[in-house]
Amino acid sequence: MKEIRRATIVDVGLKAGVSIKTVSRVFNDAPNVSAAVRERVREAAQELDYHPNVFAQGLVRRRSHLIGLLYENPSPSYVVELQMGVLDRLRLTRYRLVVIPVSSIQDRAAEVVGLLRSAALDGVVLAPPASDNPRVLADLTAAGIRFARIAPTQDLQAGPSNLIDDVAAGREIAEHLLSLGHVSIAVILGDPTHASSAARLIGYRQAFEAAGVALDPIMIEPGLFTRASGYEAACRLFDRKAGMTAILAQNDDMAVGALMAARERGLSAPEDISIVGFDDSEVSRITWPRLTTVRQPVFEMGASAADMVVSQLDGTPVTMRQDHAHTLLIRESSGPPPR
Repeated sequence: MKEIRRATIVDVGLKAGVSIKTVSRVFNDAPNVSAAVRERVREAAQELDYHPNVFAQGLVRRRSHLIGLLYENPSPSYVVELQMGVLDRLRLTRYRLVVIPVSSIQDRAAEVVGLLRSAALDGVVLAPPASDNPRVLADLTAAGIRFARIAPTQDLQAGPSNLIDDVAAGREIAEHLLSLGHVSIAVILGDPTHASSAARLIGYRQAFEAAGVALDPIMIEPGLFTRASGYEAACRLFDRKAGMTAILAQNDDMAVGALMAARERGLSAPEDISIVGFDDSEVSRITWPRLTTVRQPVFEMGASAADMVVSQLDGTPVTMRQDHAHTLLIRESSGPPPR
């Protein structure tokens, strides 16, 4: 089988009519190269299907050009959306993404810096709960590893952050159910190590108090942001005949689990029970009925966080805080309580 010869920097220089050094300066974004020459070199590279070796560049600059995404969240939809946002921002840069799942940030916080160093990363995007872990933040700062945070709720001065108002979002979706006439509403909480779970519960309580409706502790069940935990929590509620007419699940995966538990008992949503989620992940749009949920702009938050890391590495101005808007999406899974 004949080996296909790859274009080299020499080929690009010959085609563009410039020196190898000039080609190198173009791909390393060095100054003192005219716009016309840059365009000619890039056109030649495109015609020859030449791609600079980022690892070779990294040896010269003592950079790996690798940016990590550190996450624990067990929701596949959330993680994929976050990855896509980071990749979209890095697409036209020399940086590449390394995905680093950790089973428990809380248990392995002391190992994070060693993990990132072993992967030779230049910087890292921190998904929750790592984005709120004080040990992780302190160790990264001490090690000089650039980072940006997704959805932190504590110590917002500790590093560049991308935020949504989880309290306001929780309040808004609870107000939606209350406005439909529900007064017997159960809650399935997310992972307690994620600060967003507590923040959304605060928002629920604010809505209940404003409506003069009590949130009975017996109507609150723990979950872990997984479909299985949502199913199990809903089963416990149904089995003890809690009598709810609606369920507030703190993410879409748990809401789908609650829908499964309801169907097993011959209940339909929203005719017999309303079930709502949070995130607007893909599963919320393909399940039936489609879930009423809160859109958290995870893609945009990932892209913004990647931009913050790249800006730090490239020495350009860094946005230290980016607030992202949430949106209540009312779909078919919520309706008035049964008569």
